[in-house]
Amino acid sequence: MLNRRILRIKAFKVLYAYAENPDLSLKEALGSLEASCEATRDLYLYMLEVIEALTQEAARRTEAARTKFNPTQEELHPNLKFVRNGIAALLEQDPDFQKLMEKKKLSWEQNDAFVHTLYENLKTRPYYQAYMQEPEQSLAGDAALWKQVFQTEFEDDETLWAILEDQSIHWADDLPYVLGCVIRSLEEMGRTGRWSYPPLYQADAHDFIRSLITAAYGRYAEYYDLIAGSVSKWDQDRLYTTDIVLIGMGLAEAETCPDIPLRVTINEYVEISKYYSTPKSRGFVNGLLDRLIKDRMAKGIINKTV
Repeated sequence: MLNRRILRIKAFKVLYAYAENPDLSLKEALGSLEASCEATRDLYLYMLEVIEALTQEAARRTEAARTKFNPTQEELHPNLKFVRNGIAALLEQDPDFQKLMEKKKLSWEQNDAFVHTLYENLKTRPYYQAYMQEPEQSLAGDAALWKQVFQTEFEDDETLWAILEDQSIHWADDLPYVLGCVIRSLEEMGRTGRWSYPPLYQADAHDFIRSLITAAYGRYAEYYDLIAGSVSKWDQDRLYTTDIVLIGMGLAEAETCPDIPLRVTINEYVEISKYYSTPKSRGFVNGLLDRLIKDRMAKGIINKTV
């Protein structure tokens, strides 16, 4: 589930915490990383649960309208296509999914106001109305509807961001990545009729990030001195901890991962600097990391196979 890009961001946050608190042990740093990674997969489960919560909200509304005093013909004979969507039924009937939700105590019950508003908004969307007007129902069609929901309704919702921030310190920054994971799961469910719990790490990503954290942690003091010695005395006082951590991680990756091209490594940390450092950090991280890597290659400290 977690690829190298998001793991670099998580490692950056852990190493930044170490830079701010040198008493943080390597064991604690690795433990913090593991907790952050598992939290991302919990968020994936929590967002998938929106499907059941929203479907149940629609079912309750439909039944309340049908049984009210003097219902209209439309309320007596409602369009049940959304209520009967196959994706919600698939998750509701999947024992593994239900056990995980119970074990991790993940539920939208305390945020039913958000679900209520989400359903009200959803009913106004042209893509939802087109789905409801289509007479045929299929699992693929239901999955396509939910894909549109996850593509359009969540990433810019300030209420949702506040809910996630309140639930877990790890969740807010992970939402865009998790939405992509949910969409891929929906594609699989629409194609195969099954949900599968994604492994926490993609391929060799776990070994990669543990090696990176260990190297960057162990050599942080060395990298700090190297970076500080590469700028003028005046600039030393203006160094940002975020930039030092990013450059140090880039050096650690270049030294410990011979199979990753140098330009990939540099670009990844420049990209992180755009979101977690200053407006000028992009150029600083790019230029200094490139120069330090070349110097260490010339000295034989960095050896690349690609």
